[in-house]
Formats: sequence, C-alpha cells, structure tokens
Amino acid sequence: MSLTLIKNAQIVNEGEIFEGDVLIDGEYIVDIDQTISSKSANTKIIDAEGKFLIPGVIDDQVHFREPGLTHKANIETESRAAVAGGITSFIEMPNTVPQATTQELLEDKFKNASNTSYANYSFMFGGTNTNLEELLKTNPKDVAGIKLFLGSSTGDMLVDNEEVLKKIFSSTKMLIAVHCEDESTIKANLEKYKEEFGDDIPIEKHPIIRSEEACYLSSSKAIALAKKTGARLHVFHLSTAKETSLFTNKTPLEKKQITAEVCVHHLWFTDQDYKTKGTFIKWNPAVKTEKDRDGLWKALLDDRIDVIATDHAPHTLKEKQQPYTKAPSGGPLVQHALPAMLQAYRQEKISIEKIVEKMCHNPAKIFKIEKRGFIKKGYYADLVLVDSASPWTVKKENTLYKCGWSPFEGSTFYSKITHTFVNGNLIYNNGKFNDTIKGKRLLFNR
Repeated sequence: MSLTLIKNAQIVNEGEIFEGDVLIDGEYIVDIDQTISSKSANTKIIDAEGKFLIPGVIDDQVHFREPGLTHKANIETESRAAVAGGITSFIEMPNTVPQATTQELLEDKFKNASNTSYANYSFMFGGTNTNLEELLKTNPKDVAGIKLFLGSSTGDMLVDNEEVLKKIFSSTKMLIAVHCEDESTIKANLEKYKEEFGDDIPIEKHPIIRSEEACYLSSSKAIALAKKTGARLHVFHLSTAKETSLFTNKTPLEKKQITAEVCVHHLWFTDQDYKTKGTFIKWNPAVKTEKDRDGLWKALLDDRIDVIATDHAPHTLKEKQQPYTKAPSGGPLVQHALPAMLQAYRQEKISIEKIVEKMCHNPAKIFKIEKRGFIKKGYYADLVLVDSASPWTVKKENTLYKCGWSPFEGSTFYSKITHTFVNGNLIYNNGKFNDTIKGKRLLFNR
C-alpha cells in the first residue's frame, strides 16, 4: 500500500487545534501523533507547516445536473470543482431529467458517479405524490435519504398532498430532507407582481415573492408533522431569522430528530446585493434581509442550525441573464464555499473549529456516514490542507464550474485550499488534479 505522511500540520478536529502529523496508509488514516517518523523510504512526505489540516468537507445538498441537464453541469465537472474547494463527499438531489423517483433511475446515477466523480458521493431518492411504494424500497445502508420538495419543485416532484405526506412521514425510518416554501403563498405573490411588471419583475422583489411567510408556513408544517409522526426530518437551506425559532439547541445532535441546514449564500449575501449581483444571486429560497442573515448566523453559532452546505445549482450565463420570471434560481458554489467560510473566520465571525463542526463532523453524524467527517485512526483519509495566508481573487479564469461563472467573482479570499485527499489519494495538489482515481459510494451506519 502507498504511505503518505503529513507533517507539522495544525490539525483541526472535534473542537481542538493541535500541531501534529498524520500517517495515511492506502485509503485510511493509520496514525495521528505529535511526531511520526517515516518507516519506509517510499513514504511520500508533505510538510504542512503553517497550514490547517481539516477533515474533508461533506456537502449535504448539491445539484450536479446529471442526467438530462448536462449543458449546465455534470458529475465530473462539478465534483472536480468540489475537491478544488475542499469538498470530498457530496449528496446530490433527485430533480434531474429523468428524476430519481424509482430505484432503477437512482442506481443509474450511482453508476454514472462511479465512473466520473472525483469526490465520494451519494444521491437522494425523490418522493412524489404517487411513488410511496417505490420510496419504501430505498436501502438505508447505501442511500443518503429521501428528498421532498414542499415548494419550488421541478417536474412532478412537488409533494402537496397532505395525506401522502403523512404516509411518507409515518412509513419511512430514513432521514427525510425537505425544501420548505409554501407554494400557494408564492404563487399569489408572483401573480401580484406579474400584473404590475409582466415578466420583467425587478429582482429586488424576489425575497418578497418568496417571502418569510412562505418559508415559515412550510417549515412549521413540516416540523409539526415530524413531531406528530416521529419522522427523522432535516430542513434544508433556512433563509429567515423567524424559522430559526423552530429549532432547538437543548438536545445533543446525536439525539435530535429534527435538524437544520444553512447555505453559504444565505450567510454571505443580503437583499442589498441584488443591486449589483442581480439574478446571479437568485436562489430558492431567496436571499433575504440583513436581519435574516444576522439571525441565521446567531442560530448557527448557538447550534440551533447544525450544518453549512452549498445547494450548488449551476445554470448557464445565458439562462441567468433572462428576465426575472425566466431566469432560473440557483448558482454554483462548491469551489468557493469553504474559502468563503474561512473568510468569515478571518473576520472573526466564526471559529475554524466551528466551521469544521458544521461542514465536516455534523453532516457525518446527521446522515450516519461510515468512517468520514473526522480525523481519526481507521477513518478514510478524506483530508484538506488550507493555507490561511494566501490571498487570491475569484475570476472567470480560475473558476472550474462548467457554467463558467461564480456569484463570488471579484471577491478576494485569504485562505487557499492547497491539497485535497479523497480516500487517501491526493486528488488536488496546488491547482493540479489526479484524473485517474475516482471517489467511492458513501455508506451509512443504519
């Protein structure tokens, strides 16, 4: 087996930072100590002096657009961008074309990823109003969870039949992840502004159309149903301060039945940024007010919010430059999410230990992912080296997404990912990729 020794790193793990060495043998971490001596002339040694060594980031919500939407992105291009951004594992959503709403279609996505993904991967099974029997066949050992769109769905994935929802919540023991926006509220708001502006609604109206009310109404209903049925619920991409009141920090994460996620863009942007960014920051749920952003930060830091993710959802420049009603929601984020959060660390908004907790440890705990998310002996060597004193500016020419743009274009980050290991393999090294080795399917302790 191949040996790699990372020396003199500032190791960030389980709330601590300590200087030490990490020895990798094949796919696994086999030793962690203050000083480890090389035991073989063939050991590859990486001097990490002055750099942070963190577990690989686990992004629990991405849209890599394959199959069916590969003019925007695909698993190969976006997973490549992900590892350049320190993300070593991802969980992808079912609203592709065709949608992953049968076991056969779900397995097709796993097969595609096994041939092309730079990072480790899992995919969610998509629930609809009519596929409960198929949903219940989902294997909890090797599928991340069930995804339900309670608003803003594509195709027939809007699950708006309350009896069906009750059956799903009552019938499966798998984690149910939800997109919460009340569709009827959004439709009424949209019609009001279409009457006034036609298709060219000012982008500043987006957080009013996809309002706080729409988010809170849907989130509170989902949480009430989870409490009633005992379902294991994970609420994606909170965007309002009001919603944070629905979650608790009084229960240890391992015992929580209801957990929450926030995305990087809701922590970074506010409605004031629509003036300069326009539809490039059009997401569902919408980026909202400074008060909302502050509330999300507060809930993240006091542990009512458990996970930081991306909701990476690329579209082409041409698509995003259309008028409001035609410009799709979503944007690419996997390459820049960790650098953005490390910028917040530099600004003293969050500690690096807390970043690792929310982006590495907690996704592994919530989804019960086997042997990932921590720097521990016997765990897969999914590891990231970060130089926290290496400024760089996001430009088109250093952006790796297939769509070729980033909402962070023009931003200067002071931390740079220099090395990314996936299953012990150095996949990304200072801008160079190892194209010969692919990631592995995530497995789950359920």
